[in-house]
Amino acid sequence: MRRKEFTIGEQQEIEQFLHEVSYGHLGMIGEDGWPHIVALNFVYVEGHFYVHGSKIGEKMRLLGSDPRVTFSVAKEYAIIPSYFSDPKLACPATAFFKSVLARGRAILVEDLHEKARAFSAFMSKLQPEGGYDEIDPADDEYRKNLLGVALIRLDVEDLSAKFKFGQNLTEPRREKLIHNLQDRNQNLDAETIELMKKYCPAHKE
Repeated sequence: MRRKEFTIGEQQEIEQFLHEVSYGHLGMIGEDGWPHIVALNFVYVEGHFYVHGSKIGEKMRLLGSDPRVTFSVAKEYAIIPSYFSDPKLACPATAFFKSVLARGRAILVEDLHEKARAFSAFMSKLQPEGGYDEIDPADDEYRKNLLGVALIRLDVEDLSAKFKFGQNLTEPRREKLIHNLQDRNQNLDAETIELMKKYCPAHKE
């Protein structure tokens, strides 16, 4: 269910989330009419998703026959067990998460300067500590590699984001859930609590 209170429209928050997550799922139209989905590393730069891979293979063949795609990125922050809210019913069990869904068209990038910018963004995201020379198409070694790899730009036509962190809960129920997460204190529970406070304006310290 996509509720209005879960949707996020602030571009800066969406871009920050997309920078934090390293991979998403690309949905393509299969030759047999069935959806075809692959998991890929990605970067989001100036309103475009970029993914890369071999110049040959099923992915390139499908995109060549129909460039329409969807791209999904999601991160689960906390599983919320039913007994946090109700000692009997299973119904309150849920999960808190962030997700982004985009639709658009896939374009094969040939320009080496655009390729260099995109792969520089990949490196900044996945290897922020550095340890490599700047990606420069004027460098013979880099030029050879840039020519040999396929870079796909997803030109976004529609993008939506959903961040679910208990926005629909009553204040007493939200406070009880926060206390339960504090007591559990596992994995991303502390971060989940901060996000609950951020996206629930009614919350009081």
